[in-house]
Amino acid sequence: MNALSYLNAPIWLLGVFGSEKSYRKNPIIGSPKLNRWGLHRKRVHVAAALAASRRRRLASAVPEEERRFFDENGYFLVRNFLPDDVYKTLTEEVTSGPFEAREMRQGQTVTRMTPLPPSMLAANPALARTARDPRARAMIHYAASQGGQPQMFLQTVIAEPQRGKKDPQTDVHADTFHATSKAWLFLQDVGEEDGPFCFVPGSHKVTPERLEWEYQCSLTASTDGRNHHASGSFRISPEELDALGLPQPVRMAVPANTLIVADTFAFHGRTPSDRPTTRAEVHWHMRRNPFLPWTGLDPLSLPGIRERELGLHLAYSDLREKYLKKRNVWRPVGSVELRSGPHI
Repeated sequence: MNALSYLNAPIWLLGVFGSEKSYRKNPIIGSPKLNRWGLHRKRVHVAAALAASRRRRLASAVPEEERRFFDENGYFLVRNFLPDDVYKTLTEEVTSGPFEAREMRQGQTVTRMTPLPPSMLAANPALARTARDPRARAMIHYAASQGGQPQMFLQTVIAEPQRGKKDPQTDVHADTFHATSKAWLFLQDVGEEDGPFCFVPGSHKVTPERLEWEYQCSLTASTDGRNHHASGSFRISPEELDALGLPQPVRMAVPANTLIVADTFAFHGRTPSDRPTTRAEVHWHMRRNPFLPWTGLDPLSLPGIRERELGLHLAYSDLREKYLKKRNVWRPVGSVELRSGPHI
């Protein structure tokens, strides 16, 4: 680290009080000495306490039975989420033609992302109704312990096991150190052999055992050879799950028109697929600063930004690639069909 790099110190310090999680990019967060003194442990503990406080204020929007299930397990699962006629129209809309998309390859798997700006939602009313569904939003907010505007897009996951290189998302992991949510409305049946989402029930709870495990990970994360682990998305082995008193991951094999909303502070992953598979879904993602005490005041909900935030982020990432040589992992592939093969 050269002397000039210390000019970034104020930014690194601000990151400690936000959602920054990388042990490699932020030397304050990655400091073994500070983490021995309890920096990471304190961030996890305070974030969890604030998440519990925010969830109490968001609870009334979620039916009590569903909320109790989530509080125990860390996810919502709703079969037949949309009325049959709405779901039928939705599938017709998303397969009616090509849409502008981006793709990212991670080993054997290509993920395709089709943003949903207001213009696309205006042209596809069933898709708009789904993306803006208040029941789904309430569950997404509760799982993330945050109010505001989630990112939303059509997602296609294409597994190519013949490529040989491992998909890092098949390692069971936590996305970050605090409550955050992802949601999927599946647009086809997902079977046991289709590389389904997997989840460790109850692993969203910050128990003394989990807090100690987080502490131990923080001591060596900055030098860990696993890139995602060193970036703050901690990986966990089956033996470590046993030691924490947690079950092994459950495969979420579900029929079409099933909604899953999960707190991805919990341990989860993609199940490896032994054969080529393609699945599509409406996807939501929500992550905000975990140290905010309030549930509102979301800048992404402002007029002109709301439902355009993903496009703005991609445009910004493209500019960083062009002028700063910081590669954007999401590669533009033009207009493509939802279930077409990979283009990267």
